[in-house]
Amino acid sequence: MPHALVIGGSLGGLFAGLLLRQAGWDVTVFERSTGDLAGRGVGIGTHVELFDVMRRLGITIDESMGVAATSRICLGPDGAVIARLPYNKILSSWALFYRALRRHLPDPCYRPGMELVDVTQQADRVTAVFANGMKVDGDLLVGADGLHSAARTHAFAAPEPHYSGYVAWRGIIEEQALPPVARELLDSYGFFLPPREMVLSYLQPGADDDHRPGRRRLNWLWYHPVPRTDLPGLCTDADGRHHAAGIPPPLIRPELIAAFRAEARAILPPQFIALIEATAAPFFQPIFDLDSPRIVADRVALLGDAGFVARPHVGAGVTKAALNAAWLADELATSDSIDAGLAAYEARARPFGSALVARARFLGAHLEDPPRAGVALDPLTVMQSIGAPLRDIPELASYFFDGQGAPQGAQAPAKSSGDTARPVDGLVR
Repeated sequence: MPHALVIGGSLGGLFAGLLLRQAGWDVTVFERSTGDLAGRGVGIGTHVELFDVMRRLGITIDESMGVAATSRICLGPDGAVIARLPYNKILSSWALFYRALRRHLPDPCYRPGMELVDVTQQADRVTAVFANGMKVDGDLLVGADGLHSAARTHAFAAPEPHYSGYVAWRGIIEEQALPPVARELLDSYGFFLPPREMVLSYLQPGADDDHRPGRRRLNWLWYHPVPRTDLPGLCTDADGRHHAAGIPPPLIRPELIAAFRAEARAILPPQFIALIEATAAPFFQPIFDLDSPRIVADRVALLGDAGFVARPHVGAGVTKAALNAAWLADELATSDSIDAGLAAYEARARPFGSALVARARFLGAHLEDPPRAGVALDPLTVMQSIGAPLRDIPELASYFFDGQGAPQGAQAPAKSSGDTARPVDGLVR
């Protein structure tokens, strides 16, 4: 069997490893960290396409995969609901998907504590060099190691991710600890839309992937402008160390969190103020994007955030990784050679990634400094557009259906009712 070296043991790497194994490859997944990745608690949006790939892997898709929100609401500054939109969406957690995928990959195929430091290539072989001195040869190396990809750095002359001009402050609260004033946010996807800002909240499964009422968690995000010149200071800890890739939450300086809470009290509705006050340790992540000019270099292929980083407004980061992995496995399985399969994968995945990045940039344009013109900001437009089904987005729909509404490609997923909204673009261009 051909051997694939998958760099990155997060969701993209697990999708790639499992789908390539299903297609007849010998696979080893290398993860740089040694801890349990399932400890990551952030919420994620889902899409029909994501669930279709999970089903391909034999994973049961039922109500245990997430929490259903049946409407979207937008709050005014005083906390009154100023807009409401019926909208069915399944929200889940990163940890739930990680555990579901990791259970299907045999332990001998997963190597933690392996930090990639170099990639070398011969005519039909690729070698991964790790920090512990180990060198591993394979027929293919898959870079699935995320935003700051070592595989991309060592195998491609690619641009680095671009800072968007804003960060996302985040927090998670156990449902049982939710302040009474915020309880109306429980079963809705909540929005607040002050100028040049966006605040969101949605439910996700709780501890041990528990989706039962009373045991869930509420996830909130506040997209907040931070000039590029101020970002290094925000990412510097109390000892003066700068964390260019994003500061770990425990190292955020207390005075920054205090200033963040004070600003929240000054401009947010009562429901979101209560959420932030009840969050013991809010944290933030700078928002980047990346549109790679190429995602294949000889026997190295990039997928997920290693290739394309779209701002979170499309809500499709995990779905993109799953689709990339499925397309890579399909093209390798149906092509006459590995090289032909990689060329076909790039031809399919690269324009899709670019379109996804462009869509996410448009949705976040009003958050930039200065904000770009031409973006409609009325609440219904925003609620229809953030995390909309991929097949309802004109520039993305062609990747799933032909002109007659039929699925594209041998492995393309069929239409499903698991993710619904009015099929409206809703944006002024």
